[in-house]
Amino acid sequence: MKIPKRSFEASVPSMAMGDIAFLLLIFFVILARAQDDSHLRWEPAAEEELEQAKNYKASVVIDVDSKSYLNGRPIAQGQLAGALTDLLGNAEQNKRTVLLKVHKDATAIHFEPVIEAVSKAGGEIHHVLEKQRK
Repeated sequence: MKIPKRSFEASVPSMAMGDIAFLLLIFFVILARAQDDSHLRWEPAAEEELEQAKNYKASVVIDVDSKSYLNGRPIAQGQLAGALTDLLGNAEQNKRTVLLKVHKDATAIHFEPVIEAVSKAGGEIHHVLEKQRK
């Protein structure tokens, strides 16, 4: 008795491929737009840098409530670049130091605009951190 051979054909439904491609596209778009700021760490300024920066003209502090202060006075982040430009004025290159102190819980949303404002004003940023307590 002869057994007939069966031919097997694998078919992949083309409708499922479109769905998979669309879901992959959405996944990669979301992945590309997500920003993970957990890798950002503040490194303290060395003692020598702080000694050189004694003639600083400006200091910017971002407190626990993410409020910005320029030389001890509250300031909106939108006004910071103009105020820093006025403060630094035509100072020599070595006297354009801006001390920046950021609270440890502040997020990048709050300190990145400050860094951009200092950059627009032509300042040189020195990060200041509190010494670790033992």
